[in-house]
Amino acid sequence: MAEKLLPFTKTQLEEIIRRYPTPFHIYDEQAIRENARKLLKAFSWAPAFKEYYAVKAAPNPYLLQILKEEGIGADCSSLAELVLSEVAGISGENIMFTSNDTPAEEYIKARQLGAIINLDDISHIEYLERHAGLPEVICFRYNPGPLLKNGNTIIGYPEEAKYGLTRDQIFEAYRLMQAKGVKRFGLHTMVISNELNAGSFIATAQMMFDLAVDLHMELGIDLEFVNLGGGIGIPYRPGEE
Repeated sequence: MAEKLLPFTKTQLEEIIRRYPTPFHIYDEQAIRENARKLLKAFSWAPAFKEYYAVKAAPNPYLLQILKEEGIGADCSSLAELVLSEVAGISGENIMFTSNDTPAEEYIKARQLGAIINLDDISHIEYLERHAGLPEVICFRYNPGPLLKNGNTIIGYPEEAKYGLTRDQIFEAYRLMQAKGVKRFGLHTMVISNELNAGSFIATAQMMFDLAVDLHMELGIDLEFVNLGGGIGIPYRPGEE
């Protein structure tokens, strides 16, 4: 297991407790910035790489501001998260909005901010168009279902999940968007969470890039981005790496 050290001494912690009433959270800004830079550096071979922080993980505007300064966007799934991102100065395509059973006001807010809207159900197309209008760029969440053989203990098996479009629905959805005049497209999935096996990320990337090629070959779509979701794990227990 990677060595973990507290960024303060016992004496410093006691002083903090005297100054601030408990309970409280302490965030290590230096470590956050260093880790953000390490992640972006690891993908520096891909100039268009973009990281989106899942706001639901810690919806704190100060953290969002720090990450924004490091070049990281916001992954949002609710109106509150969109507003927090806006407060932190994050807008436009630096926001990725993915939601399920979404009220009209949330789509409207996402459109106002210019966020990338990622639909996770084909039936949401008509609802989005009716209440907020179709955006310049549209993205769909792919659920591979039984085509993905291995699940994840947190996310579960894709065929058991309600989120995302099947392979057939993905092609139908992009075809419909083309007919409606949309020109810019993205593709998204989220099939693993807190995953420590690097091979799982490689398999997810291969699956998505293969699908991107198939979409291009069949529909002539040139995807602007492929969002591989998240899921990089943390070694919580001894023996985990």
